[in-house]
Amino acid sequence: MSVSVSKGAQARKTPLAPIIKQSMPYVVCVGAFLIAWQILSFILGESRLPGPINVVAQTWDPYISQPFFDDGGTSKGLGWQILISLQRVAIGYSLSAIVGITVGGILGMNRFIGKGFDPVIQVLRTVPPLAWFPISLMVFQDANTSAVFVIFITAIWPIIINTAVGIREIPQDYTNVARVLKLRKGAYIREIVIPATVPYVFTGLRIAVGLAWLAIVAAEMLKADGGIGYFIWDAYNAGGDSSSSQIVLAIIYVGIVGLLLDRLVAFAGRKLSKGAA
Repeated sequence: MSVSVSKGAQARKTPLAPIIKQSMPYVVCVGAFLIAWQILSFILGESRLPGPINVVAQTWDPYISQPFFDDGGTSKGLGWQILISLQRVAIGYSLSAIVGITVGGILGMNRFIGKGFDPVIQVLRTVPPLAWFPISLMVFQDANTSAVFVIFITAIWPIIINTAVGIREIPQDYTNVARVLKLRKGAYIREIVIPATVPYVFTGLRIAVGLAWLAIVAAEMLKADGGIGYFIWDAYNAGGDSSSSQIVLAIIYVGIVGLLLDRLVAFAGRKLSKGAA
């Protein structure tokens, strides 16, 4: 009887074992990071680097407990600030994806144009994102439009380059088959070019979304009405006992949102790559 009871207990515990085993590395490593952070905070002083305990205690009300509070103007919760930033990123990133894939396709399909424009692309892609901000302000005369332009010009280069490379890496056998079948240009692009380049395109899109999120935070720190970057800079200028905790909390939120954006694009890429295969 006792043997059967013990076997039943083991059967009930067994489903949890894989979950515990898989989550243990995260629990141990994240726990170690938090402990190290707290110790470093004690060494440097809470005023210079607030520890995780102080961050939670000083920002719980309202920034953690009420992420979507709205007191009017730019006094909003972190949830609204992130949504403002994401709206700008969505516009700039979408434009960069449309233009980048189109331009990359042209450069990849036409060797002459691709070779001719390569030096221009290589020069422009190395320009830091914030270097474009003064120019965009002079052109658009609007901070929000300028921030969207900075996202666009920052994110477009990896999309162009990866799209062009993907087309150039199409196996010669595919091209030979297209010639034998006498495929028209439209059919060749639809049946061969697009399926073969989808993984390359989404590699560029994945890199671009990370750059876009970095660019908007930096751009909003310089000049913007709302947004997570504006919130960080405003908290720094405001000073006060809890300002450093607000900045740390906002940085954590920025990292989490950036990770989610990366995973979202990677997931879409895997799905479309399977469908195109």
